[in-house]
Amino acid sequence: MTENMADLMTSLHDDKIDMIAATSVLQQQAGDIRQIKINWQSYMQSQMISSEDYNCVSALDGEKKAQYLQQNPSQCAKTLLNLLSHVSKDQTIQYILVMIDDLLQEDRSRVEIFHDYSMKRKESVWGPFLNLLNRQDGFIVNMSSRILAKLACWGHEQMPKSDLNFYLQWLKDQLTVNSNEYIQSVGRCLQMMLRVDEYRFAFVSVDGISTIISILSSRVNFQVQYQLVFCLWVLTFNPLLAEKMNKFNIIPILADILNDCAKEKVTRIILAVFRNLIEKPEDSQVSKEHCIAMVQCKVLKQLSILEQRRFDDEDISSDVEFLTEKLQNSVQDLSSFDEYATEVKSGRLEWSPVHKSAKFWRENAQRLNEKNYELLRILVHLLETVKDPLVLSVASFDIGEYVRHYPRGKRVIEQLGGKQLVMQLLSHEDPNVRYEALLAVQKLMVHNWEYLGKQLEKDKEGGGSAAKPGAAPIAGKA
Repeated sequence: MTENMADLMTSLHDDKIDMIAATSVLQQQAGDIRQIKINWQSYMQSQMISSEDYNCVSALDGEKKAQYLQQNPSQCAKTLLNLLSHVSKDQTIQYILVMIDDLLQEDRSRVEIFHDYSMKRKESVWGPFLNLLNRQDGFIVNMSSRILAKLACWGHEQMPKSDLNFYLQWLKDQLTVNSNEYIQSVGRCLQMMLRVDEYRFAFVSVDGISTIISILSSRVNFQVQYQLVFCLWVLTFNPLLAEKMNKFNIIPILADILNDCAKEKVTRIILAVFRNLIEKPEDSQVSKEHCIAMVQCKVLKQLSILEQRRFDDEDISSDVEFLTEKLQNSVQDLSSFDEYATEVKSGRLEWSPVHKSAKFWRENAQRLNEKNYELLRILVHLLETVKDPLVLSVASFDIGEYVRHYPRGKRVIEQLGGKQLVMQLLSHEDPNVRYEALLAVQKLMVHNWEYLGKQLEKDKEGGGSAAKPGAAPIAGKA
């Protein structure tokens, strides 16, 4: 699907999305606020607003709003921005924001009224709404955010860089607020913003992708899940971002969600992300790596299950067919080193056959030096950061095998800080981790591999379980 087609599709779905959004806390509150009657005359009588602003806001609050707006666009922008700046009462600010949002929602082109007025006055259209993000009232803050997204996405004027970074950082932070009742509104703003290519890179620069991945890794409701995966989908329309995306480990996370999700729209959007990760990168090697990562994360199995189901949405069937073909082709082309590299990069190490293959290590140990020791650095990083005993055991084993089969491996591992980390695992609470760490340390220390091999054989014949991955440590010296 091309980006133009995607934009068309997302535009067509906007009404449907807004129907869902109408059930959100923000829209429920907006419905209540619309019923309030503000006494604008009392504001004028107390000289809090001018007669000019009074006449304008009264007209906008009346039945002939559209006609007045068409005849007096500049005055409308002036009055509404004036009111936001000069009125302090929360309830009135809420009402004004709903008025502005309704004006824009009725006709997207009205964003230009605000942009044109601000350009003539050489004032920032963003400032009044960005300032409101600092208010205590949750409705004011999130309705201001919603209006900012519309001004930034529906007009010809893009948000300037400093304001953009502030706003995107704010959105990102709101995603991480515990039990944020407005999280659907935050997600909706991001869905809009990330359709604009220039805004995508700004979001990446504030570490937005990591935040989305972190939230998707936790338990969130399906609507938020859908919105955040949608954000990843629109990001992947940019070829550069599509190439870098799995560095954030999104394939394993999305594969897990695909495996567990029961909602068709979540399934659809995940498959669309996977398709973009294969189609959009300009480097075919990256597309190949993404295919292998999906195979590694058992996506093929999930696709075969989805093939048996009947979906209302034709896009799902099309994507399932496309992905199945691509992944099956990648399996046929898959070398043992490709498989190994993908597993290491996923961070999800397990005792797959490649680890225990002496032939694999003889032929490929030196390849772990490629790209400035990329795979070795990942293994060392896993030893330092991961708590899963299985991952720690396999990573320790692999480091030992690398040292055993690459003559200068010992020095490389020491320089990368791996030796110290392996030695620390000698006191790990899990016996399997201690055992694999012990073997790895011995390989780092001992140079006579033939002697070590015979010693391990002797231990095995004596009833030990040295040859079994994940076995309990053997007594005595290995």
